[in-house]
This record gives sequence, C-alpha cells and structure tokens, in this order.
Amino acid sequence: MKIFVSSDMEGTCGITAWCETDKGKDLYEHYRTQMSRECAAACEGAIAAGASEVLVKDAHDSARNIDPELLPEQARIFRGWGRNPFSMMAGVDQSFDGVLFTGYHSAAEMNTNPLSHTMNTQNVYVKLNDELCPELMINSLTASYFGVPVYLLTGDKGLCDWMNAHCPGTSTVAVNEGVGAGCVSIHPALAVKRIREAAEACFKADRAKCLFPMPKRFKAEISFKEHTKAEAASWYPGCQKTGSRFVKYESRDYMDILKFFFWVL
Repeated sequence: MKIFVSSDMEGTCGITAWCETDKGKDLYEHYRTQMSRECAAACEGAIAAGASEVLVKDAHDSARNIDPELLPEQARIFRGWGRNPFSMMAGVDQSFDGVLFTGYHSAAEMNTNPLSHTMNTQNVYVKLNDELCPELMINSLTASYFGVPVYLLTGDKGLCDWMNAHCPGTSTVAVNEGVGAGCVSIHPALAVKRIREAAEACFKADRAKCLFPMPKRFKAEISFKEHTKAEAASWYPGCQKTGSRFVKYESRDYMDILKFFFWVL
C-alpha cells in the first residue's frame, strides 16, 4: 500500500494566530513541532495499517516546516515547491492507494477558523461551481483526478463537517473549533493519539465512498481583495472579468482549473 500525506499548518491543534504559522515569528517553532507530530501520527497509523511506502508533502507556506526527524523512517518527504499546478499535492499520481490530509483549515469566508483562507490571503473567496472552495476541495479533486481516494482529514471542526457532508466515507479528526478570532482545541497529545488511531482504522472504509465526487463541468470564481489582482487575472486565456474585483473561468477538464488556479490565484 502506497500512501500520500499532504500536511498544512493552520488546522494544526491549538493554532489561533498568523504569527504561530510564520517562520521566525512568535511560537512558530512550538507549532511547527506539533504540525510535525500530527503528520508523523498519520504516517505511523498508515504504516500500522499496512502501508509500505509513504510520501509526505509539506504543504504550508515555504513548504519547509515539518521536522523530518520526527517522521517514521519509512516516510519520504517532499520539501519546497514543485512549481507545478499540483501545488499542495505535488508528487501524487495514480500509483498511490490513498491520500491523508493533516492540519487543514476552513476556506476563505468560512467563519469556522480564525485563519480561514484559500491558498493565500489576497482573495475574499474562491468558489467552485458556486460553492465556497477550501484548499481541501481543490486537493481532494486532484486526488480524484488520479483515481485516488481520500481516507483521512484532520483540522478544524468546520472543515471536518464540510468534508463529512461532501465525502462521507472519509474519516475526520477535528482538533480545533473556531470561535470568532479564537479557537477551542483539544490537548495536543490527544490530537496526536486520535490522528494515529484514525489513520490506522480509516483504510477499512469503502474505497468508492472515499473518492471525492468529480463534477462533469467546472466554474471557478475568485473575488479578490484588490481590483488590480482581477485586472491581471483577466489576461489569463479564457478568464472573464465579471466585476472590478471578480473573475471566472470555466472548463470541463479539471486540469485546466488547476492551471488556472496555479497562475491566477
């Protein structure tokens, strides 16, 4: 069994402020370690369930956050950015048997994480087929593009609830619950324990029910905070400017959407 793990940071247990996620800032080292421990727990659970190969994608900011020494020896890690449309999923392909997400967070304009955003903080929202689009949606669809099921998600409760509604077969572990500009979190050691247990058990799920639903057609919409971003985006082939800060792009091929997000978002 070959497993891909994509790890973000803003959904890591206890994180509440941007400074806790920025290299060199207050408490970053503490939460970098917690991010690494949660990722390691997912890897360890997958290995206990029979995974012979695990590839971890460090998927936050610089993509140089996870401490590789905290990962099990069987895990390889992709640090830095591949500079391709797969972004947080760089390295995944059809050879993988499953995907696990750790430390993921709610989408821009969702009020369930004080750090809610989609890919960056330069947009008000990103929508896909008229629905608020978290990074989880983009990356789950990337997994489905290769026919790979998503077995586990860990992060804030709002995102876990979202995933339970969209892909009920996927196991979820909520470690935080956003409350305004703050969050209520479980104990960090308990988060690691629950993630380890869920990662080992999640592969018992029906594979078909863990494949994120793939639409037949896609309409991507972005509301930028600055009108200048929309003006620049409107020069992308096929992109339409629908307002001073709004653009949209449509396609039947999900790879086109990934390329659009890569260059415009």
